[in-house]
Amino acid sequence: MNNLKEIKNERIGDKYFEIDHSSGLKIYVYPQKGRSSTYAVIGTKYGAINTKFKYKDSEEIITVPDGIAHYLEHKLFESEDGDAFSKYAKTGASANAYTSFDTTCYLFSCTENFEESLRILLGLIQSPYFTDENVQKERGIIGQEIKMYEDEPSWKVMFNLLGAMYKNHPVKVDIAGTIESISHINPENLYECYNAFYNLNNMVLCVAGNVNPEQIIKIADQCLKPSEKRVPETIFPDEPYEIVKERVEQHFEINMPSFQLGFKEKASTKKLTAKQICETDIILNTIASGSSKLYKKLLDENLINDTFGYEYFEGTGYAAVIFSGESKDPDKAAEIIKEYVKELHETGISNEDFERAKKDIYGRNVSMLNSPENIANAMLSLYFADRELYNMVECLANTTLEDVNNRLKEQLDVSNCALSVVLPIKDKEGK
Repeated sequence: MNNLKEIKNERIGDKYFEIDHSSGLKIYVYPQKGRSSTYAVIGTKYGAINTKFKYKDSEEIITVPDGIAHYLEHKLFESEDGDAFSKYAKTGASANAYTSFDTTCYLFSCTENFEESLRILLGLIQSPYFTDENVQKERGIIGQEIKMYEDEPSWKVMFNLLGAMYKNHPVKVDIAGTIESISHINPENLYECYNAFYNLNNMVLCVAGNVNPEQIIKIADQCLKPSEKRVPETIFPDEPYEIVKERVEQHFEINMPSFQLGFKEKASTKKLTAKQICETDIILNTIASGSSKLYKKLLDENLINDTFGYEYFEGTGYAAVIFSGESKDPDKAAEIIKEYVKELHETGISNEDFERAKKDIYGRNVSMLNSPENIANAMLSLYFADRELYNMVECLANTTLEDVNNRLKEQLDVSNCALSVVLPIKDKEGK
């Protein structure tokens, strides 16, 4: 029996649908009449950090090689009856997939033949086909990908930062693993991970665009096989609050240095509430958006360019505020950011900055609802974080300056931050 619920928001004047499908899959449908395109994404709450897990009815702890979630993503496009990309080529859909630290997602966008493309998507995640031969073949392909990222400055500056912040948590390990770790991946452990985490009760399908919920339910009824609700729990090591090291650097054949400055927070297995996320969004906007005092200062001193940005990096057992960008003097830029944060802790955020940030974020959240791709991706990430699309808008509208300044007291500890820089090789040679 499928359960269909309509979710409305009076403030925005829009609605979408939540479906508890009889197979165990959660489905969200955001109809947008008149749209020429439709976007669909299906994801599982399983990513690079889920390498050690156990079932509730068993004491056995299962450990699998680093990089296996990414490897599995690659292999699911190949089935006994052909390659999924070849099938999408016939429908005209543009398809892709990605693995992050805690999710793996498969997606497509199209302007026609939507139902055929959705059937391909639902078939793809239910048709694992792993053999010694095809797993061995993929090892060379992924090995080349790993080597390519090892030479990518923007990738290394991030993972060097994570290594400087995290002592034990697997978030510090490259999503694709290492050449050594993927050598231990075989059909048996791929099937083990697939059966554990590609359970429909651990997944969500989000569709936005020129569609309706009845259309999606019909296809889901035809394509989905019910799953037993048995998803393992991931085991994470204890992670201390303190960073590992304050600074790490690496040299590349580049002209402009770049940096990432991370403020590590207390580890928690619980995701933040929508209210906490809204408060953090406002804090970071007041600090580092294009209209902030800090941004202007860094720009005036020629220490940043338009690559400068910020993010709240969070997941199970890890959380950090990260500022990043290109800079001719990354260390000086980092010191100015830390000094600004220290001063902000003493003065608090002003009402003027608070109101400006709140309006800016609210406007971006509402304008995001014009894009099927942004809507579907937001619904998916919010679902896995136990949050809801419209609730985020409501929380933002109801957040006060007092809330934000109280939240600020819990974040951006300047005594617990790490700096990762990548510098030109000529700087190394000049030392």
